[in-house]
Amino acid sequence: MGIGGISIWQLLIILAIVVLLFGTKKLKGMGSDLGGAVKGFKDAFNKDDGEKDNAALEKDASLDMQKEEASSTSEKK
Repeated sequence: MGIGGISIWQLLIILAIVVLLFGTKKLKGMGSDLGGAVKGFKDAFNKDDGEKDNAALEKDASLDMQKEEASSTSEKK
């Protein structure tokens, strides 16, 4: 038994039919396009996470500066 009740021979026959229909050149191009799309998605996802991290760090820094200013003005009084 293979995947979901499909035997390995049935999968090989389906693969052979797909190769005959599309050809190896077109399948290779589709595979590289799919790989590029996945890579672009990962890069965009990581970039978005990086921007969120930078925004959080900037917010923390501004809060720290406000606390320092508040404590320095209260010490002057």
